[in-house]
Amino acid sequence: MKYAKGRLHRAKAAVGVLLAASVTLTACGGDPSGSAAEKPAKSSGTSGPSGTSAKPVEDPVVVTYDGGLYVLDGRTLKVAEDIPLKGFNRVNPAGDDRHVMVSTATGFRVMDAAGRRLTDVEFKGPKPGHVVHHAGRTVLFSDGTGEVTVFDPKDLGDTRPKTETYDSAAPHHGVAIRLANGELVTTLGTEEERVGITVLDADREEITRSEKCPGVHGEATAKGEAVVIGCEDGVLVYKDGAIKKVDSPTAYGRIGNQAGSDESPVVLGDYKKDKDAELERPEQISLIDTRSGEMRLVDIGTSYTFRSLARGPHGEALVLGTDGKIHVIDPETGRTTKKISALGAWQEPLDWQQPRPALFVRENTAYVSDPSSKELVSIDIESGERLASVRLPQPPNEVSGVKGH
Repeated sequence: MKYAKGRLHRAKAAVGVLLAASVTLTACGGDPSGSAAEKPAKSSGTSGPSGTSAKPVEDPVVVTYDGGLYVLDGRTLKVAEDIPLKGFNRVNPAGDDRHVMVSTATGFRVMDAAGRRLTDVEFKGPKPGHVVHHAGRTVLFSDGTGEVTVFDPKDLGDTRPKTETYDSAAPHHGVAIRLANGELVTTLGTEEERVGITVLDADREEITRSEKCPGVHGEATAKGEAVVIGCEDGVLVYKDGAIKKVDSPTAYGRIGNQAGSDESPVVLGDYKKDKDAELERPEQISLIDTRSGEMRLVDIGTSYTFRSLARGPHGEALVLGTDGKIHVIDPETGRTTKKISALGAWQEPLDWQQPRPALFVRENTAYVSDPSSKELVSIDIESGERLASVRLPQPPNEVSGVKGH
């Protein structure tokens, strides 16, 4: 079937600051060696940080836990703030060097991570999904409405930035990305079925589409601004005005999580081939060459999860395995160049919302969480040296942070 076109809403004006109720909190932080140290400043979570110092947090890292968020100094890993926030929350870079987007039950909230506080700015929408930053724009996708929201992260602050919105034809679990020339690549689907992507020009008229991508999920952008979208039987690659389907080598070969790099034309993807598994623990990753349209499968000898994929500063493919090591892979050859010990062996839980180790990479530093020990460590990717570590009061779940300076 053909999926209908969505609707565009141009440049919504900025609106006033939303009011939010404050809540109280007590928590303990830790020093880089993991021993208990000083208490982080108490926070209401919405206004400026209380306490005696408003000094910005250096290169902040944000960690979710059941019931709140930790804001850490990215260099020392000292806990700067413990912010209460009920529910299952997710975090993503907002696209600048100060803010993080927090996905809550009611929408996308803007966190001033450097200022160690949640702002009152919220992009409301049920089932907030993917957050994508590319070419100077950040794009939010609300699964509950199908609304796509685009803004310049430089405009983030204590008031809502100017936005452009686009309404998908139907709500679905989707994703969108805005390219440097103003084009919008966004998914097609309904709550029952997801089938592909459409590409819209700067005036949001359709350029091209493909409905040959069952179970469409996730995106990544490679060198040369080639966009890769995952399917249950391969990927779609959008480049230079055309969409190409790259088939999986197996009948069912689902790629639902990808990691791209501006330094490499090859996109790193996961790879699942057992359609009937309650929880497949894959040991192969996919490497999609956006130049040739070829896919290479690489057996890494250990399983991994959707929070295991990242890219290094030179385009290296990084995979955090359940063997506790970061596997550094040459994307051109598929060869593992080194393995960096990060934590002990672990197993993925059945429930995807339950904490499991996560990998977040910023420039030359990898941040790895370990819920079993309540630890977070930072590691230099080049040398493999452990830079800092902290033991947190609660098991960490998701890890993110601001973009590097």
